[in-house]
Amino acid sequence: MKKVQVKLIPRSPGRKSEIKRLRREGYIPVEIYGKGVENLHALMSLKDLSSFPQGETFLIEAQIEGEKRLCLLKEVQVGWLGDNPIHIDLQDITYTQELEMEVPIEFVGTPVGVGLGGTFEPLMHSLTIKAKVDRLPEKIVVDVSSLGLGDALHVRDIVPPEGCIIMDSPEETVAVVLEPESEGETPSE
Repeated sequence: MKKVQVKLIPRSPGRKSEIKRLRREGYIPVEIYGKGVENLHALMSLKDLSSFPQGETFLIEAQIEGEKRLCLLKEVQVGWLGDNPIHIDLQDITYTQELEMEVPIEFVGTPVGVGLGGTFEPLMHSLTIKAKVDRLPEKIVVDVSSLGLGDALHVRDIVPPEGCIIMDSPEETVAVVLEPESEGETPSE
């Protein structure tokens, strides 16, 4: 799994005016919490946040006053306009044995049914995976090239990476290949 390294600056909980000033200077307040660790208040550079990978799972190695903590990005709160981050929550997983988290699905191949006029439609874009921290995949690659017209891919059909357990219901449909609509059909009322 990909790791991103960031340096955090310790901060003490302060007044709103102090936090607003720090935001104007390009820093975002960060809370680090986790099982068996003391909560920390810190600041992260906006440049570090913008360098995070988009659309994939990653770990954050946060360094604060010489101490390294392995974290997950839990939440980025944004302002009321929805474009500027105002607060970040990191979950410290340094002492965690197993994690349960959402991992994106990457579909590869072109279904046979698409060549026959069908339409490939993904219904799920991620799976919930339970695994040890060092076994968590960045993404789950699923080959859909064998799907014909009217075929469906279910969670039970996906082979998880070694050391991982898929927590979603085995009966859930991940993707389907829809049959082409004939021109003479009219929508039923």
